[in-house]
Amino acid sequence: MSFRISLSGMNAASSDLNVTSNNIANANTTGFKESRAEFADVYAVSAYGGSQNAIGAGVRLAKVAQQFGQGNIDFTGKTLDMALSGRGFFTLSNQGAQVYSRAGNFGADRDGFVVNPAGHRLQVYAPTPSGVGFEMGRMTDLRLSTNDSPPRATASVDVLTNLPANATPPTITPIDPNDPATYNHTTSLTVYDSLGASHSQSIYYVKTANPNEWQMHTYVDGNAIGGPQTLQYSGTGALVAPVGGRVNLPPYDPGNGSVPMSMTLELGDSTQYGERFAVASLSQDGYTTGRLSGVEVSAEGVVSARYTNGVSTPLGQVALTNFSNPQGLTSQGDNVWSESFESGQPRRGAAGASDFGSVQGGALEASNVDMTAQLVNMITAQRNFQANAQMISTQDQITQAVINIR
Repeated sequence: MSFRISLSGMNAASSDLNVTSNNIANANTTGFKESRAEFADVYAVSAYGGSQNAIGAGVRLAKVAQQFGQGNIDFTGKTLDMALSGRGFFTLSNQGAQVYSRAGNFGADRDGFVVNPAGHRLQVYAPTPSGVGFEMGRMTDLRLSTNDSPPRATASVDVLTNLPANATPPTITPIDPNDPATYNHTTSLTVYDSLGASHSQSIYYVKTANPNEWQMHTYVDGNAIGGPQTLQYSGTGALVAPVGGRVNLPPYDPGNGSVPMSMTLELGDSTQYGERFAVASLSQDGYTTGRLSGVEVSAEGVVSARYTNGVSTPLGQVALTNFSNPQGLTSQGDNVWSESFESGQPRRGAAGASDFGSVQGGALEASNVDMTAQLVNMITAQRNFQANAQMISTQDQITQAVINIR
């Protein structure tokens, strides 16, 4: 009996060493979660239970439990690297079967799908057709598009200027863009048509003989757009006409096959103060064609494609999954787990929700293996093995003494 007890102890110590060895071997594995060998004692019992003076029958390996503690966050600067800070798992598709991982070392395959080193595709919530929010009830593969971002024609131009209150009307009329003596001040900006072609829009201001009144002339590519617009300011310098400060320009055809440009000038915040002309703000909402320049990931897990024209388009929101009992997950290798009966049903959500952590782009979660603790555990397991081996040697000596009795 003693031999079997000591043998079970040696097997248990060997299992503990194997678990420790695996932890140490994966100390640098991204997203790895260390394991802990858990043991239980063995008692021989009959159908009527055990007696009060029963002696234990040894030890057995009850469970190898993975410890899902947080690993350190290491910043890599790589665009598609993602680290989870807090609870949850990345949701991946392994040829249609869902698996889960804490390792966020993702890259793009030849078809543009975002995958881990084993080829499992990252799952995201797709953007809604309107582009506002995400379809939280449906997951899809995250795919990077290499297509150009389409252009957008300028529809609104915000003009925030201050016109000098002491200005005098020009002595030469009518206005001629090539003759500065025919106008008081001018400013310009670039606007875009529906094909993404750029055009120069210039605005000229001419003081009239009436108090606090100006004429505004708009030109695109040197062509006058509509007639002059009258700007009337109050005695305190605020714009009173046109009402609301909005000027709708007539359509302009650039002549390059694009849709005629229909633009609105927003002048509501323009003023007439002091003695100097100033342009506080001059902006428009159009842009030209853009090429993909990079991908960025927000703390909420929103993956966006960034283009050279300044447009940022959301591609999806990373789908996270959590379980009531993560230790019940079944390890599949390659840093992924699958659900099991013990783990419970998966709970889906997005980063930042009450049951999920945040996503850090350009970073990776390191292994949570504590090398110092593992080395100490290795020494302990080694001593346990030696003690049980010594016990077998002692039992052998006792057995030998009994056999030698004459």
